[in-house]
Amino acid sequence: MPNARATHLTRRGILAAGGALGLGAVLAACGDDDGKSGGSDDATTAAKSGPWTFKDDRGTTVKLDKVPTKIVAFVGVAAALFDYGIEVKGVFGPTKTQDGKADVQAGDMDISKLTVFGNVWDQFNVEQYAAFAPEVLISTTFDSAGTLWYVPEASKDKIAKLAPSAVISVYDRQITQPLERMWELAESLGADLKADKAAQSKKDFEAAAERLRKAAKSRPEIKVMAGSASQDIFYVSGTNLSIDLEYFKALGVNFVEPPESAKKEGGGWFESLSWENVDKYPADIIMMDDRTSTIQPKDITEATWKKLPAVKAGQVIARSPEPILSYAKCTPLLTSLAEAIEKAKKVA
Repeated sequence: MPNARATHLTRRGILAAGGALGLGAVLAACGDDDGKSGGSDDATTAAKSGPWTFKDDRGTTVKLDKVPTKIVAFVGVAAALFDYGIEVKGVFGPTKTQDGKADVQAGDMDISKLTVFGNVWDQFNVEQYAAFAPEVLISTTFDSAGTLWYVPEASKDKIAKLAPSAVISVYDRQITQPLERMWELAESLGADLKADKAAQSKKDFEAAAERLRKAAKSRPEIKVMAGSASQDIFYVSGTNLSIDLEYFKALGVNFVEPPESAKKEGGGWFESLSWENVDKYPADIIMMDDRTSTIQPKDITEATWKKLPAVKAGQVIARSPEPILSYAKCTPLLTSLAEAIEKAKKVA
């Protein structure tokens, strides 16, 4: 983690992944980030009838007699694999909203066809999972220890005994790395990544990245703040640790950067502000967390929010702190920010 390596992150800090609402359970995040390396040698493409091997970002190699078809994955991982033609049958994590519609993290999947083992934090039906007879469980991790995202601490050991697990790290790296790893994972599971659709999605991502780079270079005066709203607190994300913000910063985007001392409570991810102090950092564009666990901009009633120059100018865009890791889903994130910077008025 550049410039800040927390030894313990609160549930709020981990769930934030750069500035979101949280609930307080503690996850440990310590030691060196051994999972940073990885590449084409880490994933072995297997014939559908042959053995399956995948080396994940913990350095753990998962080996099965055949390519798994009964896959259970964190919903965002399942959504990314779906974009590459791999259908995951069981999921956990935010899949359905309270009104029964697909959560933003479910991507293009038909959630009516999914077996959902847990839809909210700390919820995972182990008995249902056992009956499902999973061949492998796949999730992301937000720490250097490789903690399985959205797998409850209380039941993780029982879950681990039922099927091997594989992890893609989304901790303290640029988004291009987990995108490459998800690509390799999909390929190992039988995805045809030489098909026109997949190849074009990668080219579109690269073109969008170049557009954002040019926009940032031409408008260095535009200040961008990444925020997230809860009832009592407004979270301002730092760029370190979060895969999207680290990449955007590398492309030249000028971000509001809370000092490390201010991010201490958030485990290095973010600074917590009261709504009275939401104007602490001047910003021309505000990127707001789009996850359903957070309050969306249209629903924020705080007068201090409505007075912010960026809000008054209509320069508020969505941000996905837990992006679906397919090139097709990440390209719009780059395009949206590039367009916002290109069109932004200097208001801060």
